[in-house]
Amino acid sequence: MRILVVEDDAMLVDAMTRSLTQSAHSVDVARSGDEADAALSTGQYDLLVLDVELPGMSGLEVLKRLRARRSTMPVLIVTVRDAIDERITGLDLGADDYLTKPFHLAELEARVRALIRRAHAGGTSELVHGGLRLDMAARRAFCGQEPLDLSARELAVLELLLLKGGRVVTKQQIIEHLYGWEEVSSSNTVEVFIYRLRKKIERCGIDIRTVRGMGYLIEKPHAE
Repeated sequence: MRILVVEDDAMLVDAMTRSLTQSAHSVDVARSGDEADAALSTGQYDLLVLDVELPGMSGLEVLKRLRARRSTMPVLIVTVRDAIDERITGLDLGADDYLTKPFHLAELEARVRALIRRAHAGGTSELVHGGLRLDMAARRAFCGQEPLDLSARELAVLELLLLKGGRVVTKQQIIEHLYGWEEVSSSNTVEVFIYRLRKKIERCGIDIRTVRGMGYLIEKPHAE
């Protein structure tokens, strides 16, 4: 998933970024409300982690503007422990959950997983496609009962294709899903990931189809 973290504390940003990246998420960082609003106006994200107290525009104003653009992106607001009014206001403005500082990174990861499941998979932690099963919470994939040996980014590409449910995913969407602003990649990298994935999931009876000039898709099972 591609996540925007909006936070001005450099040490916390570094810890959050490393934690989320290790869970195979692509992370961009904005360090002010104005920078966040600009990023959200032009970029496509799956989740927003938003601190309330920011330089310039407040986090609550960023959230208000996001919802005014009719975005349904899941939002996790971050507040200090005693800021009850901020939490209430944030939820009223359309935040989906909140996290109070200080927090454990494991709790951040758990809340992120829960919001992504709620938004993309109807609340379940598993994506099942024929003989293939992907556990988004455990970050593991299985062919029947046998685990698949996937790298973090291979798993992230597979997750994206399954979440799209038979719709075409472009190479650019995959790049944005895997890499943040400061990372450089190319369409050739995507082709390598797709090639490896095809080899690893073909024994499950699953095929990643190339749609020439557009991208890739995994067809929905006929029973769906």
